[in-house]
Amino acid sequence: MAARRPKSLTPVRRTTPTVEGVEAPHRPQTTVSEQKINQYRKRRYQALHAETEAANKRRAAGKATARDRIEMLLDEGSFVELDVFAVHRAHGFGMEDRRIAGDGVVAGFGEIDRRPVAVYAYDATVFGGSLGEVTAEKIVKVQELALRNRVPIIGINDSGGARIQEGVVALAGYADIFLRNVRSSGVIPQISVIAGPCTGGAVYSPAITDFIFIVAGQGYMFITGPEVIRVVTGEDVSFDELGGGDVHNATSGVAHFLPQTEQACAEGVRKLLSYLPSSNGERPPFVPTTDDLERADPELQTIVPASPNKPYDMRELVSRVLDNREFFEVQPFFAPNIIVGLGRLGGHVVGIVGNQPKVLAGAIDINASVKAARFIRFCDAFGIPIISFVDVPGYLPGRDQEHGGIIRHGAKLLYAYAEATVPKLTVITRKDYGGAYCVMSPKQMGADLNLAWPTAEIAVMPTPTWRPSAAISTTSSNRAKPGASWCAAFNSACARPSNARRESTETSPSNSGAQRLRCDLRSLSKRTAQDGRSHVMRYTPLAPEVRNCELQYTPLAPKVRNAALRATRIACAASAGWCPESPNAVRAPTCGRTHPR
Repeated sequence: MAARRPKSLTPVRRTTPTVEGVEAPHRPQTTVSEQKINQYRKRRYQALHAETEAANKRRAAGKATARDRIEMLLDEGSFVELDVFAVHRAHGFGMEDRRIAGDGVVAGFGEIDRRPVAVYAYDATVFGGSLGEVTAEKIVKVQELALRNRVPIIGINDSGGARIQEGVVALAGYADIFLRNVRSSGVIPQISVIAGPCTGGAVYSPAITDFIFIVAGQGYMFITGPEVIRVVTGEDVSFDELGGGDVHNATSGVAHFLPQTEQACAEGVRKLLSYLPSSNGERPPFVPTTDDLERADPELQTIVPASPNKPYDMRELVSRVLDNREFFEVQPFFAPNIIVGLGRLGGHVVGIVGNQPKVLAGAIDINASVKAARFIRFCDAFGIPIISFVDVPGYLPGRDQEHGGIIRHGAKLLYAYAEATVPKLTVITRKDYGGAYCVMSPKQMGADLNLAWPTAEIAVMPTPTWRPSAAISTTSSNRAKPGASWCAAFNSACARPSNARRESTETSPSNSGAQRLRCDLRSLSKRTAQDGRSHVMRYTPLAPEVRNCELQYTPLAPKVRNAALRATRIACAASAGWCPESPNAVRAPTCGRTHPR
C-alpha cells in the first residue's frame, strides 16, 4: 500500500502595517555633558562591581569585601568614596596589563551615629590587598583630611604586605603612613581593625593607633611569617599560634578587643566611638542618663568582703557605680590583674583604672603597668576624667619581674598619672600599700579627690602578724600560675589589718567621716569654686594611729557613686577654662593645657 503524502502547508501571508499619520517620538539630542556623565556612571559601576576571579572566589566563600565591611561599620548610605578610579603606575612583571580601579584600597568618609569619620579598608581581591605607591597615596590622603578636619579615622587591614613588583616605593609608602599615624596621635582617635593578614612592616601602623580589634579566627599579625621562622630557626608554628587574635589579646597585649565575627567587630567599633570625642579639641560625647543621680546601691556594702583574705571582682564594684551599670572594658584578656575601660557618670564619659583582687591579689606587674599607663595617657590626651579604684598590695616581686624591667615599666604608670592634667579621682576600696601607694594616683601625684571605702587602709607595709598558710585563690579559674604561691602569702599579709584599725573600720556605718560626706557634700562645690581645686576638704581619718594617712574623707559604700558623681561634675566644671590644644599638637599634655592649681 502506497504511503500517504502529507498535505501541503499553506504559507503565512505577512502584511506590512500602514504607518501613515504615525509620527516617531521626539528624542532630544544627547549633549556632550550627558554622554560623559553616562560614561562616568558606567565606569563607576564596573569599578564597584568588578567581576575578577578573586572577587568571585571571595563571594563564593561568603567572606565580606572591603566595601561590605565599610557598609557594616558606617551609617546606611553615608559613605563617600575617594579616588575610585585610581590605578597603579608600575611597569614590568606584567603589571601594565593588570590595572584595576582602586588599586587595592577603598578610602573615604562617612558617619557613625551621625558623627563624621574617615575610613579606609584594604581590598584583598586586588593584588592580595598589597600596598603599592598609589595605595599609600590614597591612605595618606584620607589620613591628612581626617587630621585637618579633626575627625576619627578607622583602618580595616586585610593585606599581604608591600607590593614587591613596585620595589622600594611600596616601602616608602609605609613610611608615609607611619608619619601620619604619629602626627595624628593624641589629636584624633585612631582605630585599627585586623580582619585578615597584617604582616611585615604593615603591623606598625596598627601598633601606633589607639585601639586594635582582631577578628577571631581570621585576623593575625606578625613581622616574620611561619615559613621564615621554620627556615631560620627550624621551629614549626601555625599562623594562629604565631600571631592570632588569642595571642595578641592575652599574651602580647598588642590588641585590645577580640570580636568573634566581623559584624560584632563593627558593633564594637561603633560602641567605642560613642565614648570618644572627635578630636582633642572637643569634649567627650554627653549622653543624658535616666539613672537616678542620687541612687544608692546597698549591694556596694557587701561586695568588698568582710574578711580581708577573700578576693572579689572589681568589675562588679565599678559597674554598680557607673550609669546604668555599663562598663566598657578595654583589654580584658591582657594583664587581668588590673582593669581599664570607659563608662559614664551623670552622662559624662570617664576612664576607669582599677586593681583586680581576683588575679595576683591585685599586685602590679610589668604588663599591668604598661597596660594602665597607655590607657591613662590616652584619656589625658582626649580630656577624659580618670577614676582609679585602688586595692593593691604592692608591686609583684620576683627575679623574672626584676630582670624584665619592672622598675623601668613600673615608672611608666607613675609618669602617666603625674603627667595627666584631666580631673583625677581615686577610690581606695581596701589596701594601698608600699610603693604602689605612690603610683596609684595619691593626691601628692595630682589627684583632685581621694575617697576611701570604710575598710580602706594605707600603710608603708602590711602588718607583720600574717600566716603564709592562709592562702587565697590568685586567679579567677583557680589554676596554678607563676607566682601563685607567693601571691597566696602576700595577699594574706597585705589584706590583714591591725587590730586597732580593724576595730575602727568595723564600727557602725554612721562614723564621723561618712556623716561629714553625707551631710555636707555641697560645701565641696562651694569651696572648689573659690579655690579652683577639688581636694580642698581634708577630713580626719577614723583611727587615731593613722591620722597622718592621705585619706580625705570616708564615704558610706552605698554613697560612693553619689560622691564620685558630684566630684566629677565639679572637676569637669573647673576644667571648663582649660586652654584648647594647638592645631599642630602631637599629644595634648604637651601642648600647653593648664590645670587650675
